[in-house]
Amino acid sequence: MTIFPAEPDKPKGTPTWRIIKVTPEIATSFLSQTSVNRRLDTGYVKFLAASIRNGEWKLTHQGIAFDEAGVLVDGQHRLRAIIEANISVEMFAFHGLPNDVFPVLDTQKRRSAADTLLSTGAKYLPLLSSTVRHVILFNSAPNTSWGGARAHVSNEQILAAYNEDRDRYGEAVTVGRELSKHLFASPTAAAVGFFVTTEVAPAANLDDWVTGLKSGASLDPGDARLALREVPKDAQKRGSKRRMGMRDQVAIYIKAWNAWVEPEKAGDLRLHRLRKREKMPTPVKLKFDR
Repeated sequence: MTIFPAEPDKPKGTPTWRIIKVTPEIATSFLSQTSVNRRLDTGYVKFLAASIRNGEWKLTHQGIAFDEAGVLVDGQHRLRAIIEANISVEMFAFHGLPNDVFPVLDTQKRRSAADTLLSTGAKYLPLLSSTVRHVILFNSAPNTSWGGARAHVSNEQILAAYNEDRDRYGEAVTVGRELSKHLFASPTAAAVGFFVTTEVAPAANLDDWVTGLKSGASLDPGDARLALREVPKDAQKRGSKRRMGMRDQVAIYIKAWNAWVEPEKAGDLRLHRLRKREKMPTPVKLKFDR
C-alpha cells in the first residue's frame, strides 16, 4: 500500500518525505504494515512514551520509514510509544526506501546524556551526567529501584537540571572524585551524596566535613566521618559479594552526614545498606540563623 506517493517531478524510485501528525490510531495502522523489524525493546518504548507525556518530544530527522512496497522498515518503537502515551506527535515519514536498506537503518548508538552536556563546556561529562541523573532519581524516586525502565531520565531532564544549578553540580563532581579515593563510595555516589546533603545545609562547615573524610586525621572513635571511612572499600566493586548499588551507597553517605550534623541523635552509628522496605534517609537541614 502506497502511503505517500512520489512527487510528479521526481524520478521514479526517489524516496519522498513529509511531516505528518501521527495519532495513536494512525500509529496502530502503520504498525500493521510491518513485515520484518527489530526485536521490540519495551523499556525504550516506555522511555519514549514518558518523554511524550512530559512534553519533551521534539521533531527531528528520526521518524518512520516505509520501503518501496509500503512496508514499515523503521520507527516501530516511536509508533508504539505514541500508542502507549495516547498522545499525537509530529514526525517525519519517509516512503520509497530501497528494499535492501533495512540492515543499515538506525544502527547508530543512541545519544548519551554525556553527549547532551558536551555543549555546556563542563568537565568530566560521564560522571557529571550520572550525578545529575541520580540526583533527579533521589528527588523523584528515593524509595524505588534506580535501575531498569522505570528509572529512565531523559537527556532533556538532565540538561535542564544541570543548567539550573551548574556551579553546585560542578562542585559536587569535583568533591565526589576526590572523596571516592578515600571512601567505599563510587565517584557518582560521593558526588550525589555531597550534592543532596549540602543542598539543605548551607550553614555546615563543608571544609571540615571534606577534610575529615579525606585524611581521617585526629578523628574521635565515634566520629561519623571515621565510620564512613571504615566502610569496606570493596562494597561497590563489580563481582564483590558485598557490592552495593547506587541507592545503598548514597543512603550510607547521608546516614553518616546526618550523624555528623546531629551527633547527639546518632546513638550507636552503624552504616549498612538499606534493609528491605527501609526508606532513603532524608539529609538533615542546617540553615543560617536569621
